[in-house]
Amino acid sequence: MSVAPPVLVRRLPLALLLEYRRSMLSVIERARDLGDVVTIGLSRRLRPICVFDPDLVEQVLVTRAGRYGKNTPGYERLSDLLGQGLLTSQGALWKRQRRISQPLFKKASIARFGEIMSEEAEASAARWARAAAGGETFDAAFDMGQLALSVVGRALFSSDLRDATERMSEALEDSLTAYVARLTTPLPGFQHLPTRTNRRGAAARRWLRGFVAELVRDRRASGRQPEPPDLLALLTRAGDAEGGISEELLQDECLTMLLAGHETTANALAWSHLLLARNPEARARLEEEVDEVLDPGRAAGVEDLERLPYTWQVLQEAMRLYPPAWVIARSVEEDDELGCYPLRAGEFVLLCQHAIHRHPKLWREPAAFRPERFAPGGERSELPRFAYFPFGGGQRLCLGEAFAKQEAVIALATLARRFRLELLDASEPELVASVTLRPRHGVRARVLPR
Repeated sequence: MSVAPPVLVRRLPLALLLEYRRSMLSVIERARDLGDVVTIGLSRRLRPICVFDPDLVEQVLVTRAGRYGKNTPGYERLSDLLGQGLLTSQGALWKRQRRISQPLFKKASIARFGEIMSEEAEASAARWARAAAGGETFDAAFDMGQLALSVVGRALFSSDLRDATERMSEALEDSLTAYVARLTTPLPGFQHLPTRTNRRGAAARRWLRGFVAELVRDRRASGRQPEPPDLLALLTRAGDAEGGISEELLQDECLTMLLAGHETTANALAWSHLLLARNPEARARLEEEVDEVLDPGRAAGVEDLERLPYTWQVLQEAMRLYPPAWVIARSVEEDDELGCYPLRAGEFVLLCQHAIHRHPKLWREPAAFRPERFAPGGERSELPRFAYFPFGGGQRLCLGEAFAKQEAVIALATLARRFRLELLDASEPELVASVTLRPRHGVRARVLPR
């Protein structure tokens, strides 16, 4: 006789769903306390099966990945925003998109982007210096968004997008708020109701699509063909060689790369700054490293990466505690079994990095910020492969992992060499968990020159 996983429920109908809307992370952490595989009974239609064991995560993402897909409520809602870009597409379309984009993320190409990353880190340092000189408070999370958007704009689209940061941030906020509302509302057709959230989300989506459409139009009107080719050139050339690519699909792919390529890195850097400000011992050790490697006033570059191991450990530990991509959803396409529990086609599973990265059965003092966990021979090396997976895993491993690592190390080292942050609010940060995990109120701080 088959055995079903334990179920997290509440006595009152929809009470758990309302709690989930307020704080997905706390509900998932409560489910983790019930076992390695747990169903969350949100509603009759919405019953995700959460997986908290690293070996079972590996089964879903790697060893039996062919039995799982992306036909989940979350990806269906996300495709309303991103269409069929690399993040949401499947099958032959996904393979084609990945093949086209792959050259940009090879080692030689990423190294070529190092100069852009250093220049944008220097531009961020100049903004921090102005804030320090004027005694201003500012939002380091917003500034990291500006840095990351500028890097993606120049590296992937050969365009300066810095001035779009504020509007892009607003559009993302509105569109992702609408995404969460649609995902966690059991009412059929909710997305068509003229609620304030839906109206703002629709307006944000129109702006984002229009922004990308203008990027494409400007490129075509200019006739520019960057060499080596950027993402836009690779997509259009592949379309020409393979019988054309629709305007809609071209925009889908550009929008996906634009948002995924800057939002995750910006959040990783924002969390790193916040954690360093709250942990002076780790900050002092980071400063010792960057002082040894970087001359005063010099931005970090590709040539410095191997000499900045602790800088990378800081970023890894920040992504353990606050993984920018905090959950992975997979639909069950063929019957399977997780541990002793049967899965039926049509169900879906959640692999929650945030919960696994803080699992007390895996990590010692899981809430503590200890970058040395990721040193050679450190705690991370003793744990299963999928005890830590901020970039996913398997064939859908994040294409931009090496790009993000290089960018984040260059930015963090450059800024830590010259500045410290003094947080305005020392309390625990309030989290927003939508497509990414970010601090609800940013990282408000004073900039202190070193």
